[in-house]
Parts: sequence; structure tokens; C-alpha cells
Amino acid sequence: MEKNYSGLWSLDPEETNLNHGSFGACPKFILERQNEYRNQLEREPIRFLVQTAETLLEKSREKIAALTGSKAGDLVFVNNATAGVNTVFRSLNFEPGDEILFTNHIYGACRKTLEFISFRTGARLVEATYPFPLFSSAEIVEAVLSKVTSRTKIALIDHITSATALVQPVEEITRELERRGIEVMIDGAHAPGSIPLNIEAIGASYYAANCHKWLCAPKGAAFLHIRKDKQDKIWPLVISHAGHEAKSLTERFFWPGTFDPSAWICVGDSIDYMASLLPGGWPEIMNRNRVLCLASRRLICETLQIPEPCPDSLIASMAAFPLSEARNETPHDYKSFSVLQERLFQEHNIEIPVWNWDNPKSRLIRIAVQLYNDPEQYVKLSDALKGLT
Repeated sequence: MEKNYSGLWSLDPEETNLNHGSFGACPKFILERQNEYRNQLEREPIRFLVQTAETLLEKSREKIAALTGSKAGDLVFVNNATAGVNTVFRSLNFEPGDEILFTNHIYGACRKTLEFISFRTGARLVEATYPFPLFSSAEIVEAVLSKVTSRTKIALIDHITSATALVQPVEEITRELERRGIEVMIDGAHAPGSIPLNIEAIGASYYAANCHKWLCAPKGAAFLHIRKDKQDKIWPLVISHAGHEAKSLTERFFWPGTFDPSAWICVGDSIDYMASLLPGGWPEIMNRNRVLCLASRRLICETLQIPEPCPDSLIASMAAFPLSEARNETPHDYKSFSVLQERLFQEHNIEIPVWNWDNPKSRLIRIAVQLYNDPEQYVKLSDALKGLT
């Protein structure tokens, strides 16, 4: 029988949290470590911020690099993947008519980022569309490449899509685009700790990812990987003491002003701690979560009598399901919940995201699996959905 890991987190034991994908969840042990770093900071803020923090941050970057197939010197910390995307797009120079390519599965906040860049510069946004459900990764590659023109300057591609939970074929897309001289920025918000990752092998110009999701670090911990040949033209969103002419990438990004670096420092601790929970470390964690995700997906599809909306090969630790379109429902946004999401929470104590999808028009519900989840929770969800949909 598998060990019950739920007690290692601070999540409400009365609640069934099936939404690790949105904001993650940090284990109690790591929160305690973060408090230790904060106590060091408050005991001697001058020495900690000026001298100690840089060494601790370097150790944390080295842990990330070892797990993600990258080099510590090519990684900088940011607060979240969206901040990483903003960092790159607000550093690059765009002219009217330059084209920025993305897909209709883009994360909503990053779409807003691109809209802002277009508004400020006159760059043209080009959307590659493909449906959900879909039958193969080839549909994704074809959709992206079909929108490439001589004016395409950069593409923003999600490694794992947020709403539809698809592992996109970023290696193939990156290879084809970068070969044509088109830069690729990958939004890898859900990738580290969810799938095996080798950033250097992927070869994208830029790669941003969260550490507070599947790595279970504290909130506000993420990184941006910038390929060495691209580093001279990317600057942090906040220019501070190091100045914009700092030659070292890590030096340029190190000091954003007075801040609490404890979440970033904790990433290395979180990587080690999570790996210690299972004998096989991170490979076993990723496999365990994916196996449970696929089994739960089959159960829910069978219960609701709907076909599985994509091949198993496009699934990692999350899976999305299209439900019938909600009728006469008040539209909701990122500050509100759909009627179904609220009913699942109020009537069944199940926390899970539900959102609208336009291609084809439907509602999507998404499960996400972390060590604190177990098969019985997905049985509970399946039974609840059968009674509400």
C-alpha cells in the first residue's frame, strides 16, 4: 500500500485539493526552512543581503540546473513564469509589422503580455489554432509551422498548456523555428518536476518556468533560462545596483532592490526534499503522478461517457476534459469561479478549476496530481461530476 503523503502539506484536510497546477502547494518542511532563512535575514539584514544571499542563491541555481539539463550561469531567478515572459518580450526590440507567433492554447496572462507588446510597438500577433480534443502532436506542429512567414520574429510556445494540459512537442517546434532564424520563448510553467527536462537539448532561445508548482517551492520562485548567445540583449524588469551593463547574466539579475530572497533560496531545498520522499527520487515522483493522472482520466471519461480527448503521450501530471457548454451562466474571469467549480467546492469540498473553452465551445475541467493526492479523491470527483453535469 502506498504511503499517505498528505500530512506533509498544510492543505486543509477537510478539502479535496485537485488543483495543484494553478498555484502549487508547499510542504511544511520547506515552509519551515523558508522561515529559517527569513530569521537569518531579519537577525542581520545587511550581512545576509549583501554577502550571504548570493552564495545561497548560487547553490539553488546549481540544483535547478542539475534537474533541468542546463547550466547555473544561464539561469536567473524571477517571481513567476509570467515575469520571465515579460522580461524577454520587454527587452526585445520590435518594429511595426514584426510578427509574434503563439497558439490558441497560450496562458491567459501571457496573451495579455503579447497584446501589450503589440500595443506599444506595432508588432503583429499571429495565432496558430488547433482544437481540443485532438488526435496527435502532429496537429500542433502543423498548426504552428503553417503560420510562419518571413516577418515571424519570435514564437511563444507553452511546454505544457494550462487550460488543456497538453505536453506540446516543443523540441520539434523549436528545432524547426530556430533553424529558420526565429527565436523561441518557451513558457515551461508546469514542466520542472512534472516531466523529465533537458533545456539545453530543447535549444530554445529562452525558457521560463515556475518552481512553486511541481517542485513545491514557496510561492514567488521561478527561473528564466537564457541561451548564452542571447544573454547580451536581455535585462531584468528592475534595473538596480548592478546596472544594465553588467557582463555576467546572474550579476545583472541578482539585485532587484531590497527584497526577500527566501523563496528563491528554498528551491534547492525543495528539490532535495521532494526527491527524498520516494526511493527513486524525481523520476519516481514524475512517473507516479503521471500513472495516477492517466488512471484517473480513464475513470472520469468512462463515468461521464466521453472519449479521452487526446493521446496518453500528450499527458503528464495534469489532464483536461471537455464538458457540455454551460447555458445561461454569467461569464467569469480570473477573479471569479464558474457555477460548476463553486458547486463542486460548496457541495463536495472539491477544489478543481473549471473554465470556458472556444475550440470547440465547451467547458473544461482539469485534474492535477501531486504526491498528496490519492485514487480515492478522483473517484469522489468522478461521482460528483456524474451528479452535476
